[in-house]
Amino acid sequence: MSKKIILITGASSGFGRLTAEALARAGHTVYASMRDIAGRNAKNATEMAELSEREGVDLRSVELDVQSEPSVNAAVEEVIAKSGRIDVLIHNAGHMVFGPAEAFTPEQYAQQYDVNVLGTQRVNRAALPHMRAAKQGLLVWVSSSSAAGGTPPYLAPYFAAKAGMDALAIQYARELSRWGIETTIIAPGAFTKGTNHFAHSGRPADEQRVAEYEAGPYRNFTEELQPKLAATVPDDADPEGVSRAIVDVVDAPFGERPFRVHYDPAQDGANVTFAVMDRVKAEMLHRLGLADLLKPAMLV
Repeated sequence: MSKKIILITGASSGFGRLTAEALARAGHTVYASMRDIAGRNAKNATEMAELSEREGVDLRSVELDVQSEPSVNAAVEEVIAKSGRIDVLIHNAGHMVFGPAEAFTPEQYAQQYDVNVLGTQRVNRAALPHMRAAKQGLLVWVSSSSAAGGTPPYLAPYFAAKAGMDALAIQYARELSRWGIETTIIAPGAFTKGTNHFAHSGRPADEQRVAEYEAGPYRNFTEELQPKLAATVPDDADPEGVSRAIVDVVDAPFGERPFRVHYDPAQDGANVTFAVMDRVKAEMLHRLGLADLLKPAMLV
C-alpha cells in the first residue's frame, strides 16, 4: 500500500470524523477539513491533534467551508503547499433536516443543495486541476442509500439534495476517467445511533405549516415515525463500517476499486436498485461506443 495524501470534507463528526481517523491509522496523511476551527470546532481540531501525537499518525485539521469558494480554494492551496499533491478527495460534508416537506422554505431547500451538491462542485473545481495534472487520483463521494432505496417521509430536502449529489458523482466519473482519475460512490443507509445526523438535524422554518400538519392527519407523526425508523436499524449497526469500507477502497489497487459500495445494516433495498440503475447507465455508454469511460485510464 502506498501512502496517500487525502482531503476529506465535513470531518468534524459522524462518518467524516470516523473516516479521517481510520485513514490516518491506515498510514495515510489525512487533511480533515471542517468549519470554524478557531471557534466551535476548536475542540474537535484539538482532539485530532492529540490523537495524531498519541498514536503517531498523520491527521491534520484544515479550515474549509464547502459553502465558501474562497475558503475551499485556501484549503486546497494549503494542502498543496504542505504536501505537494492530493491523491484522494472525499466528499463527505452534508447536513440533514427533518420535517414536513411543505414547511421548509425554498431558501432552506437551496441551503441543502448548496451544502450537498454545490459544495462538492466548489471543492472539485479547486482540487481537480491538481489531480488532472498528476494524471491520477481518486474521488470518493459519500452519497446516501435514499437515492435508490426505501425512504421514510419528513426528510425530503435532504433526500432530494443527496439524489442530486449522486447524479453529479456519476457524471463526473465519466468525465474524469480519461484523466486517470477513479471514482467510488459510498452509499450508507440510515444510522440512528453513532452519528449526529438525526440529533443535529435542521427543522422547518415555517412553524405555521408545521402546526397545520400537527393539527391535522399527521398529528404526532414525528413521534410515530422516529421509533419505527430506529426499529429498522439493527442494534449492532456500526457506522464505523462506512469508514472501513472507505479505507478498503482507498487501499485497493488502481483499476480494481468498486464504482459503488452500499453499506446499510437496515437493508433498505438500495443495493438492488443501484445495481440496475448503474447497469442501465453503463449500457448507454456501450451503445454510444464510449465504454472506455467506465474504467479509469492508466496514464501513470
